[in-house]
Amino acid sequence: MVASKRSVSTRSSRRTVAGGSNAEPNVYQQMLVEAGVSTPDQSATERPLKRRRPEPRQEVNRETETVSSQKHPQPDAQESDEDGDEDIEFQDVIIPVPTVQTMELGSDDDDDDDDDDDDEALQFQNVDFTAPLAEPSTSTEQNSHLELNLTAQKAATSPFKRHGERRRPISKEERERRIDIHKTHLVCLLSHVSRRNHWCNDARVQESLRPHLNEKTVNYLTPSPRLPQFGQAESLKNGLKQSVEMWKTKFVITERGIRRALWAEDVTQLQDYEPPTDMDSCLDRAEFREASKRLQGSRDVGAQLYCAMLRSVGVRARLVCSLQPLACVSGGPTLPRHISAKPVSKTTTKQRAQEALAKYEALAASTSASSGSSGTSTARRRLGHPNATTYNFEPKSAPPGSQRTYNDPVRIRESAHPIYWVEVLDEGHQKWQPVDPVVTHSFWKPKVFEPPITDRENSLSYVVAFEADGTAKDVTRRYAKAYTAKSRKLRVETALNDNGEWWRKAMKPFGRRRATDLDQIEDNELAGVEAQEPMPKNVQDFKDHPVYALERHLRRHEVLAPEARPSGTISAGSRGLLEKIYRRKDVRIARSADKWYRMGREVKPNEIPAKWVPSRARPKDARNDDAETHREDDAGVPVYTTEQTELYEPPPVRNGRVPKNKFGNIDAYVPSMIPRGGAHIIHKHAARAAFMVGVDYAPALTGFSFKGRHGTAVLNGVIVAEEFQEAIWLAIDGMEDVEQEMENERKSLAALKMWRRLLTGLRIRERIWSGVDEEERKEADREAEMEAELANAESDVTDEFDMVVDDDEGGGFLME
Repeated sequence: MVASKRSVSTRSSRRTVAGGSNAEPNVYQQMLVEAGVSTPDQSATERPLKRRRPEPRQEVNRETETVSSQKHPQPDAQESDEDGDEDIEFQDVIIPVPTVQTMELGSDDDDDDDDDDDDEALQFQNVDFTAPLAEPSTSTEQNSHLELNLTAQKAATSPFKRHGERRRPISKEERERRIDIHKTHLVCLLSHVSRRNHWCNDARVQESLRPHLNEKTVNYLTPSPRLPQFGQAESLKNGLKQSVEMWKTKFVITERGIRRALWAEDVTQLQDYEPPTDMDSCLDRAEFREASKRLQGSRDVGAQLYCAMLRSVGVRARLVCSLQPLACVSGGPTLPRHISAKPVSKTTTKQRAQEALAKYEALAASTSASSGSSGTSTARRRLGHPNATTYNFEPKSAPPGSQRTYNDPVRIRESAHPIYWVEVLDEGHQKWQPVDPVVTHSFWKPKVFEPPITDRENSLSYVVAFEADGTAKDVTRRYAKAYTAKSRKLRVETALNDNGEWWRKAMKPFGRRRATDLDQIEDNELAGVEAQEPMPKNVQDFKDHPVYALERHLRRHEVLAPEARPSGTISAGSRGLLEKIYRRKDVRIARSADKWYRMGREVKPNEIPAKWVPSRARPKDARNDDAETHREDDAGVPVYTTEQTELYEPPPVRNGRVPKNKFGNIDAYVPSMIPRGGAHIIHKHAARAAFMVGVDYAPALTGFSFKGRHGTAVLNGVIVAEEFQEAIWLAIDGMEDVEQEMENERKSLAALKMWRRLLTGLRIRERIWSGVDEEERKEADREAEMEAELANAESDVTDEFDMVVDDDEGGGFLME
């Protein structure tokens, strides 16, 4: 039943031909099934067709109603009851302005995506697939109230990717706290590795591990010194190959080793944090000895036991550890946050619960019916397939005595790169070569130990090697592929900017008193590896690089020298512009004229500034709006390099007169700023002595003391003519002598006062006891001593706090 003839779009006609007159498309039924909604019977009320929006709105609606009432009279009551959707078919509703809707693949309109005009002209109804379908009798009432919600659809199909939460930059106090924690963690890790290295020298551990090496392997590991260098190296390689293969088959990993320490961005992340249950349980020497017998534990223990086994046969081996401290810089990985589940609608949750319950009941019924008295339902259920219950599966019990004496190997998710490994000395070439018998099963390959920067469980920043005598050496440069560009930025020397002074101090207790020839050879090798490091291939690696620099990474007070020549070019991406690479030695420090003056230098006349530095942003001052406006309009501060300045020469002292500034003092920030013919006298009485002598002087301004935003001038001593220097020092000596005499006189007066008080007290005592007998005086003295002892003794706790007070009495007071 149609009210008036309307031109049906191509979209509607195609749907009608493909799916029938009013039949639901198959794709729509599939969507309903995937959403968990049961489809109604085919005899249900037909779905009304989608209609084009009438144009114009009001006039067309009125005409349509008139024509429909004339050409098509209303049906009787019986027909209206059978159809059920008469009101929707004959009523035109003013449709709001259409909103752009994004359709997903798999809908019933995929075949019409090329018809853009029809998509814009049609208005679609939003169907909630998660809600159950209504009964046929109530479909009219539900279809009359339709809502279109595209918020979730837009959020799900937004063309722009949502970036993660932006990490807040840490404050200065937090940065200093992280550096202190980083230092403490490093010291603790060094102590831990030193203790493990000491365990590797245990005689009982080596005695347990020595039988695992046969005589052939031992001969390979300890080549004869009469062999040439090549022969000794090849013999050692063969021995290491055989020992690594043996260790690979015998040692079993059952626990988790050391992993990278991560920061928590929020305190709430640590409230529910629990360490892994499979952590390394080897915590003392007794457990280490037990692990040497069972040959199982974490992979860290495996490397340590392998080191002990090599030492047991006379091989000079070092225990190497990649320390994993808490990062001292920001930007590293953090503890994963607890992701809360997304809220689900009540209808969906209820339906899923009902479906899961129905599946469980059906599975339980089928299992109980097929199992019968076999009693194997639990084993079959673990198979995870509904048809598995048709098989007669009866698990066989393990025969007695077949149980293992050690735990089965457990698959533990850890980093693909080791934390502990071993270094073996190649005596023929006097070089230390790495060996990893547990993780990578490699040897003689130092570049396979560095993990990628994306590894959350391992970071190569500090690699320390411990020898059998307890000495240690930092060998990070041997294993880092880009030590200067990447690894150095993760270390404490970059955060402190002290050129590694603190780290050398921390490693000093583990160093040798006198360096051997082997140590010197190794130091030269590591220095050569660092010097041969190639130029970085990433723009970010050039930041704070000690050898190379990009112009974009220069600080406010850094400029390039005029004679600087580029050493290469690099681009930020395939479409980025080429940037020139300069040497760090061509970077110059530039300062303003005021800062150069405080360093005792002044800018040469007619010098062009090296660059203009923008003024720093300062908080607005409501009382000085003009000054703030002038500051914003300022072009910046000109800065100059050292070559553009010269040594400052103040006006000389003439005829005993010292030149002064407008504040009545003289600037003496550095010793070179003292005027010629003048002398700087630093003493607290210098100004008073110069005044007493009667010579001209000027207080020396040596700096400023800043408290908050205000600076206070610091005056230290005076500047006088050089010929008056001796006279002023003599006056100062005289003033010190007078001060000393006054201090001595003050002390003598205080002593005389105390003596006078003592003598007065003795005279009073003698006058009181003048008419008393000797025995009576002694008795009084004893009583006085006893009272003094009682007064000085500790007071015992009285019983008045523990007394039970009777209510009938007054508790020590008289009752009225």
